[in-house]
Amino acid sequence: MSRSRVEGSFVATVTPFDARGEIDFGAWRMLIEHQHRHGTAAMLFMGSTGEPSLLSPEEKKRVVVETAKMRPPDMAFYYGCTGASTEQVIENVRFAAANGADGAVIAAPPYICASEADIEQFYLDVADASDLPLGIYNNPPRVKTDLHWDQLLRLFQHPNIVIHKESTARVGQIAQILAAAPDVSVMCCDSPNLGLVVPTMALGGHGTANMGGNIAPAEMAAISKPWADDGDAEAFRAQYLALLPLLHFNYSAINPVAIKSLMRACGLPVGGLRKPLRELPEDEIGKGLAILRAAGLGHRYGYDVSG
Repeated sequence: MSRSRVEGSFVATVTPFDARGEIDFGAWRMLIEHQHRHGTAAMLFMGSTGEPSLLSPEEKKRVVVETAKMRPPDMAFYYGCTGASTEQVIENVRFAAANGADGAVIAAPPYICASEADIEQFYLDVADASDLPLGIYNNPPRVKTDLHWDQLLRLFQHPNIVIHKESTARVGQIAQILAAAPDVSVMCCDSPNLGLVVPTMALGGHGTANMGGNIAPAEMAAISKPWADDGDAEAFRAQYLALLPLLHFNYSAINPVAIKSLMRACGLPVGGLRKPLRELPEDEIGKGLAILRAAGLGHRYGYDVSG
């Protein structure tokens, strides 16, 4: 691959809030350092894990400006720039580019349920409007539009499109993309319900674009390492199976309700969820803490998993 790309664990970070419900940039610096210490290759701000639809336009701009200043030199910071229209997305991407972003990730505009042909052209329009490296997020569970591999492979010919994140349950889609060997990083969601992590990595994928790394960063870094030999495959299998209960827990409620509730319970400085989202009930959080205890993650990271 000749173009800028991300390999390994690409963590979609939560957005931390303070007691007043304001974005807590001091806490975010701590979360960034936590990721950096444990092998995360890149972070995505204002992905679906970051509650972006519950942030104001002014808050979104401040997220870019403030967090870009915190980037460690060996990590990449991408920003979710999805918006309601092509013009809004282009404006978001240009703002991110002007304020220190390494790249942007965009999904189809939500709610409108646009045709796949319209969204293919949408991605081309955005890619033509800025030199910022872009990631495509094919996420039909959230936006309904579902791009076929033929459309994606055409889009990957654009020099500014450098990452693909797949969030369907179609192994065949990932296989067709990887078989074509496009000059992009091919990644998948870490949801065990979609079931893409194992086939993506086995077929030559470049990592995972995940939320599990918020609470298990080193483990997700291990799972997300591209395979070079049989040893990588064996290490992947052991780590993936060990982490599977936590991955299922993380997706037991709409993202980011479960993982943010669990992070707060074990002492990470994330604050609460913004309404109308609400935290998990205490008994459900207790199940998550038990999973962390059983996996030894409380001891490894110094989390309070006493419950």
